[in-house]
Amino acid sequence: MIRKSKEERLQMEMICMDDLVPAEHLLRKIDRAVDFTKIYEFVEDLYCPDNGRPSIDPIVLFKMVLIQHLFGIPSLRKTAEEVRMNVAYRWFLGYLMNEQTPHFSTISYNFKHRFTSEIIEKVFFWILDEINNAGYLSPEAVFIDGTHIKANANIKKSVKKEVPKAAKNYEKQLMDEINQDRVEHDKKPFDDSNPPENKKANVSTTDAESGVFPQRGA
Repeated sequence: MIRKSKEERLQMEMICMDDLVPAEHLLRKIDRAVDFTKIYEFVEDLYCPDNGRPSIDPIVLFKMVLIQHLFGIPSLRKTAEEVRMNVAYRWFLGYLMNEQTPHFSTISYNFKHRFTSEIIEKVFFWILDEINNAGYLSPEAVFIDGTHIKANANIKKSVKKEVPKAAKNYEKQLMDEINQDRVEHDKKPFDDSNPPENKKANVSTTDAESGVFPQRGA
């Protein structure tokens, strides 16, 4: 006998978010291992204690970036979307199902204009150290395929070009993404007067995606 499922998408239920997150979920383990309130000690000098609008909790901002890297999410915009829809992510951040989660531009702006590279490095090294002390980091070697494939390119046909350094280029792309979103919502774009740093590189005129791989002992 065929049993047809009932569509009860608008049904209201009383639920406990904690019951929806599996007991062995990675974020549960991290939440048990790390006392994230220590982040306040790292960033307290970057906030005004008694003036200005209430900010997004800095713990939430660092946790969202941690989620991005733990689960291989390609961008902060996508991370913000996943956080909005994923119960485990909401639980980890402390957001109820009916609460509005942070917009990606808020996260990006804080990491670009508020948190220094030194603070970010300290926080994430501390998180890794706490996770390691709890026994959740494995010393096992991880092997990846680094096979080089011969390109259909002529090594003699290349030109020297200035190309953006990877980190600065990503930073510029991120700011462009933020400003595009602000324009779409009739907001003034942020002023970003720091262009990405460049480096000189040989670029093939027959295959711009290829690179030179020196042979050892040649």
